[in-house]
Amino acid sequence: MTPFPRPKKKIGRDWLIFFLIFIATIIVLWIFPQKKQTVIHISWRYFLEMIIILPAIMVIIGLFTTWIPKEMIKKYLGKASGIKGFGLSLLLGALPTGPLYIAFPIAVALRQKGARIANIVIFLSAWACIKIPQEMVELQFLGLKFMGSRLILTIILITIMALFIELIIERVEKRKNDLPA
Repeated sequence: MTPFPRPKKKIGRDWLIFFLIFIATIIVLWIFPQKKQTVIHISWRYFLEMIIILPAIMVIIGLFTTWIPKEMIKKYLGKASGIKGFGLSLLLGALPTGPLYIAFPIAVALRQKGARIANIVIFLSAWACIKIPQEMVELQFLGLKFMGSRLILTIILITIMALFIELIIERVEKRKNDLPA
């Protein structure tokens, strides 16, 4: 059994989205034929990057789902984790370097282990816009005042956004559960 079973309906939707993007790409390349070589080159580079990185990520996710107990995730990142969970999510998102698409399978694993939605949003947002090496470069080029202001505002706004998204998702899920079968 796979750790992330997907209903056939969702798999079909994924293929439909892929097909629509493929058709849109063909149409855009037909309109702008001079961009064809650039699109092919960038797509190939991105494909190679994915082929190199994704297998390692899948192994790490597999180890994570096997070695990290669900109770530990619930304790430190679950509903009762509070502000400590926010801080840990922020730290976990800010430490690693690498493209954002690496964080999505990790977020799915965290959710399946019982992590709070707000903590997952904070983790993903921190991965996207708060990186320790990035902060050091920002400090060097833009100064402490700019870096500090941006960092503090980013953390505050990420937290507000995470709580708001969690509220919306919980209301939608509650409505789904309240509907008659």
